Amino acid sequence: MKRLKRYQYEHYAILCRESYPKAFDHTAYGFDSECRRDITDRFGKTIIRILWSERKDAVVVFKGSHSVGDWLTNLVCVPKSLPTKFNAGNVHWGFYFQLTQTSRKSKNPYHAKYQRLSDNHLTEVSQSHDGGHHQGNSVLEQLTACAEELSARGKRLIFTGHSSGGCMAVIAAEIIEQEHPGIIKRIVTFGQPAPGFWSFKKRYRLHERTYRICCDVDIVTFLPGFPFIFWHVGKMIWLHDNRIYQDIPSPVRICRVLVSWLMRPIAYHFMDKYIRRKDYFDQH
Repeated sequence: MKRLKRYQYEHYAILCRESYPKAFDHTAYGFDSECRRDITDRFGKTIIRILWSERKDAVVVFKGSHSVGDWLTNLVCVPKSLPTKFNAGNVHWGFYFQLTQTSRKSKNPYHAKYQRLSDNHLTEVSQSHDGGHHQGNSVLEQLTACAEELSARGKRLIFTGHSSGGCMAVIAAEIIEQEHPGIIKRIVTFGQPAPGFWSFKKRYRLHERTYRICCDVDIVTFLPGFPFIFWHVGKMIWLHDNRIYQDIPSPVRICRVLVSWLMRPIAYHFMDKYIRRKDYFDQH
């Protein structure tokens, strides 16, 4: 597995943070002005941002839970079998539902519904109807359509997401990778719960390209909270006590954090703590 570089980590982390506010200027992060599409959820709120430039691969940013409805959906911890053709086992129903929900069109000028890439822009494609009633595309269908067009232009996809967005990124990446092998370059998630059951972990194809970043004792990274039922995938990178650890088991993480908390009053007496605060004198 290749090492995740610092500038990559910072870039993806900032994009995940900036995906939450409604206002988002993607050009400030090196993407071309016309190279962006947003996919909305059933309420018309942006759930995925697809960003690219002529010189870079595409970055797909999945937003985490941002409404009461999302949090309630996350609580539905029952197995959902992915379509048989994918042979990818069972995933968390709530996260899969958010990917398969029908998108409602928003006023966002970058909205991706019923659009496909053409050269440097997106153009309208035909809408489907049933008895005169408009039928929308699902979040996953729109994402797949954009992924196919970007791939046709020689671009690979980097998926990143925070919290439940990380789980959606993992599940969507597995589905799209099976349909288009080699299209997924990397998956980087932050504070992500476990996305699926053992059957999903066992069949997941992107372990070597998936980085799951956890910070200290972030409780969400231990959810849904059913040991040996829900499983994480990929490589775990744990940020703790000014160090980086890899693939540390959950019980060890908890023990180390508890020890760190108990030792904190004594640790603050060490000289290295004082040296690290040297910058304070330049600021006052």
